[in-house]
Amino acid sequence: MAGLHPWLGAAVIAVCAAAAFTGGLLYWRRRGAGMIATHLLSLAQTLLVAQVAVGLLLLADDRRAGDELHYAYGAMALGAALVPWFYAPESGPRRLLWFSGTTGVAGALAIRAYMTGSS
Repeated sequence: MAGLHPWLGAAVIAVCAAAAFTGGLLYWRRRGAGMIATHLLSLAQTLLVAQVAVGLLLLADDRRAGDELHYAYGAMALGAALVPWFYAPESGPRRLLWFSGTTGVAGALAIRAYMTGSS
């Protein structure tokens, strides 16, 4: 389980970056979200939830991160990915912008969590 957590973290960072870039590009080009962007954004959120779940399992097994900030950055990354579900408009291009922007923020916070996680 301990070996899965860093690999999952790298996947979270990569998918969040790809999803944020794709969504931002589609918004900039005034196109709809489309299937690829929708699936990338969903995958980013799913990986973030899985990453936090694995982290909680490691924490329950009494394995601690090297820095206490690791927990804060991980929780904020998950929170950032969930924010548009509450505050984004119901539909339209601004909804895509909300999801893409907060996924980019979640990816940046995941980078910080990755940097503070090593023992």
